[in-house]
Amino acid sequence: MRLHLGYIPLLDAAPLIAAAEFGFAAEEGLELDLSAEPSWATLRDRLALGYLDGAHMLAPLALASALGLSGPPADLVVPLGLNLTGNAVTLSADLWQAMAPGEDGPATVARAFAGLAETRRRVGRPIVLGTVHPFSCHTYQLRHFLALGGLDLAAVRLVAVPPQHSVEALSRGIVDGFCAGAPWNGVAVAAGIGRIAALGCEIVPDAPEKVLALSARLGEGALPLVRAVARAGLWCAEPGNRAELAHRLAARAFLGQDAGLVARCLDGEIILDAAGRRRRVAGYIHLGRPALEPAADQLRWLIDEMAEAGQIPTAGIAATLEAAGRIYRPDLLRAAGLDA
Repeated sequence: MRLHLGYIPLLDAAPLIAAAEFGFAAEEGLELDLSAEPSWATLRDRLALGYLDGAHMLAPLALASALGLSGPPADLVVPLGLNLTGNAVTLSADLWQAMAPGEDGPATVARAFAGLAETRRRVGRPIVLGTVHPFSCHTYQLRHFLALGGLDLAAVRLVAVPPQHSVEALSRGIVDGFCAGAPWNGVAVAAGIGRIAALGCEIVPDAPEKVLALSARLGEGALPLVRAVARAGLWCAEPGNRAELAHRLAARAFLGQDAGLVARCLDGEIILDAAGRRRRVAGYIHLGRPALEPAADQLRWLIDEMAEAGQIPTAGIAATLEAAGRIYRPDLLRAAGLDA
């Protein structure tokens, strides 16, 4: 069976890429055509309209699409999680220098950012931050980051920038900073234009990040695909496979970035600035076992975050949660013979 799957060029697309590249899909009788999409909105629309059978997708966007909150109405199910965490807030080197936070603790950095943001807002030049999509954990993590400094999102100007274009947007001064997934924060640092200000795993530990979203019309292809991608995700999580995985992900056909940079992201070795200041963070990104099951507590957190962001009415949380429960399908993971 031939299936067409969409993804955005990010490290956390690894389970889909590995399923296609390392034989997991072939062992299930599947041939996967992977399509790198230009933006999350395009991926959302192509999945909803039937051009894709499934996709690597932002967890909140999969829910928003299936609930009719974003884009064309979509009949989707989410049988599998792909990763937890993996994002970071990166600011321009000039902005970081102007903030002068003194040390790297998230609260200290957030307070220094807040002071500069308030000054910029008063003079009519609000700080512009990029997020990958309104329905994303990136948006929610930015809200939590600003709250650490006593601000809300109204204190800055938020714009949507596809993750693979975030570095260019920073270099051109279109944004003053961005929240995106790996490897794009590291790419900005390597280019000498960005400074990683805060890691998503420190702002919101174990945030559900990407999921496998499938068309409910997929039928008999669903379980073999879930099995292939889940097995690939477990393989990606094995430390002994990281060098081979990094080399494959770094290829021009996928991320088109330095394999060493990709490997450091997989290892949680984060280079923060152009001077080479480093931190090793074991929880930077989780692939494999911790992420596999689309769990009820993750679903509740996502719905609460949507409400806090004003994307759904607070009074409607219970009804939205009930509807979302029909989209998250851990039973399909179990039916595929893989238990999280």
